[in-house]
Amino acid sequence: MAEKVNLASEMSGHALVDDIAAKIRARIMSGEIPIGAQLRQAELANDFGVSRTPVREALRQLQTGGLIDVVPNRGAVVRVPAPWEVREAYTVRAELEALAAALSVSRASHDDIERLRVANQAMYDRSLAERDETRNAALDSRRENDIFHSTIAELSGNSRLARSIDEINETFPRNVSAQLLVGDSRHREENFHEHGRILDALERGDAETARQEMREHVIKAGEQLARWYERRSSTVFTG
Repeated sequence: MAEKVNLASEMSGHALVDDIAAKIRARIMSGEIPIGAQLRQAELANDFGVSRTPVREALRQLQTGGLIDVVPNRGAVVRVPAPWEVREAYTVRAELEALAAALSVSRASHDDIERLRVANQAMYDRSLAERDETRNAALDSRRENDIFHSTIAELSGNSRLARSIDEINETFPRNVSAQLLVGDSRHREENFHEHGRILDALERGDAETARQEMREHVIKAGEQLARWYERRSSTVFTG
């Protein structure tokens, strides 16, 4: 009987650690906890209403996943991705999303394409609204951009492909992409028109052009992100 109780307690402990790790990850991915920020166990334990032990285990889990680093004299900090990691990941992402775009040509309905056009326009409009420096507008523009890409992945009809794309997208904080759209008007315009060309190809039923346009779009987005981290890595203290 005691063995069963201990086993149940152990399983419950694992679930708690996983839940805390997921919550911390969500805060990092949204930008609520920025890159380079220190993660204090006491503060996190107080936020989540738990002891430090599951928080410590959750941080170890995130460290193993590469999202945080443990730095001497500072403890756990949100890791600043190396530019080469970004370029490497986006090279893979470009091929996967290019395949998704090509596969979705035969599956996307008129309503699907219209929904994607609405999302693209909303992303553009909300990134312009960011001049008001409202956090909600940033979240909205990022969300619409994510909807655009995730919808095409879903339309591919290949669930494994969609999961693989999602895994890469969750590698880097999503708020950074929104900052790029807001802070760089040229990038914002290019992103909007690149999406438009992908949709035009889908509407024409041109799988090869959809593949090519999506590949080039993702590669360019990855280069923008890599350059952002190059600039950021010189200003964030990580040692």
